This record gives sequence, C-alpha cells and structure tokens, in this order.
Amino acid sequence: QVQLVESGGGSVQAGGSLRLSCAASRTVFSINAMGWYRQAPGKQRELVATITSGGSTNYADSVKGRFTISRDNAKNTVYLQMNSLKPEDTAVYSCNARILISGVPYDDWGQGTQVTVSS
Repeated sequence: QVQLVESGGGSVQAGGSLRLSCAASRTVFSINAMGWYRQAPGKQRELVATITSGGSTNYADSVKGRFTISRDNAKNTVYLQMNSLKPEDTAVYSCNARILISGVPYDDWGQGTQVTVSS
C-alpha cells in the first residue's frame, strides 16, 4: 500500500499555471506507474497523465502540449505542471499509484486537490 499526499491546487485565471505535487510514502521508482486523474462536477473521473517507473509518459488529448508529468525519485514525488489552463480544466485532481503484483494491479489514491480556473 502507498500513501499519497497531494498539494498545489488552487484558483487561477485562464491562461495561468499551477503545479501539483504528489508525495508518496515509498520510493516512486518501486511503483509501476503513477498518474493524475481528475473529476469535474457531474462527470466521470478521467485520466490526465501517467508516468511509468521506466519514465514513459501518457497524456489525455485534452492536455497534450499544456501539461507535463514528471517525477523526482530522490523526493518520492510526482509532479503535474499545468500551463495555459482553461476553465474546462476545473476539477478535483487525484494522484494514483499502481503496483503490479503477479500481474494483478493494485491502486492507491490520494485525497484529491481542487483546481479552479476562472475565465
């Protein structure tokens, strides 16, 4: 099990930037994949970006070119740099850690952090 603590959410005007942080209770290098997901009011949770232990990244089409996921192994932390924010990016952003044990995925989640983008 991995404990995850997010920080960095807040309110910003359209076009602005925020950086989210997700601190893990174990080395991120030992976690198969970490990612950021978001859920807006009345909508289903959706993937924003993921990064594997090997450093491969994946992004939702809606954030490509604007968001960057990265990690700092020394700090056991994963970041989401969000630039050129849009009102439609408003959501609760949650950090996810996925560990594969004998091929079976186990997911842990952070508590979520609110991001609000005003027009």
